[in-house]
Amino acid sequence: MWTNLLNKIKPTKKRQYEWRFLLALPAWAVASYCLAQLGLLVIIWTLKFLGMPLRDVFTNDAVLNAVMAVTSYVLTLVIALGVPYLVRKRTTSLETLGLGRVLSWTDIGLTPLAYITYAIIVNAAVVVLIYFVPDFPISEKQNVGFQALGLRYEYIIAFLTLVVIGPIAEEMFFRGYLYGKLRKHVPIYVAMLAVAVLFAAAHGQWNVAIDTFVLSLVLTGLRELTGSIWAGILVHMLKNSVAYYVLFIATSAGTM
Repeated sequence: MWTNLLNKIKPTKKRQYEWRFLLALPAWAVASYCLAQLGLLVIIWTLKFLGMPLRDVFTNDAVLNAVMAVTSYVLTLVIALGVPYLVRKRTTSLETLGLGRVLSWTDIGLTPLAYITYAIIVNAAVVVLIYFVPDFPISEKQNVGFQALGLRYEYIIAFLTLVVIGPIAEEMFFRGYLYGKLRKHVPIYVAMLAVAVLFAAAHGQWNVAIDTFVLSLVLTGLRELTGSIWAGILVHMLKNSVAYYVLFIATSAGTM
């Protein structure tokens, strides 16, 4: 299987690449996210104008953060896929999104192997980075949008948002939509790097960017290997589960 993956990422001289898409597609991905945030602001302002500010509708911070995150995910995907269809009738197939088949046992079996691979690579990258840049803020805590969880349902909401909904939405957008489109126009290894850079930048912290850059490379490799994003979703969920435990469960239990 790995030989098959390596053969796929080798550039071919016969193929005519369309390099303009290397800028156009990531630019549209960023624009979709920005438009989604604008749409979210419009919703907030509208509710406030109607006398229903979000703070009154959702009085709990965990619930509010979850609603904001899910709305942002949905709006981003709807804009990215919907606007091209409305304007130029350009559709995005399930195959392009990496959802052309159902979850398989192969996806499940590859999940722990891929996670171990990711963990080894990212830890090696961190060691090298700290060696050359001793002051790099590698231990800076990641801002995941949830703070001071106390009640049981708050933990459940945070878990569903960070470990279930987030990975599914991010994989559909980055390794599904963006990578699925980009790989049709540029060499696969270039598409992998472009998606990894954008995915890392989207997390907004240098120390997190190292982690997410490596994670993206592993997840796009999984997509090429399996033909879908299902294995990537599972690895992403596993990775976020570990982070969730470290950030909330272990800390609250006083084990760190």
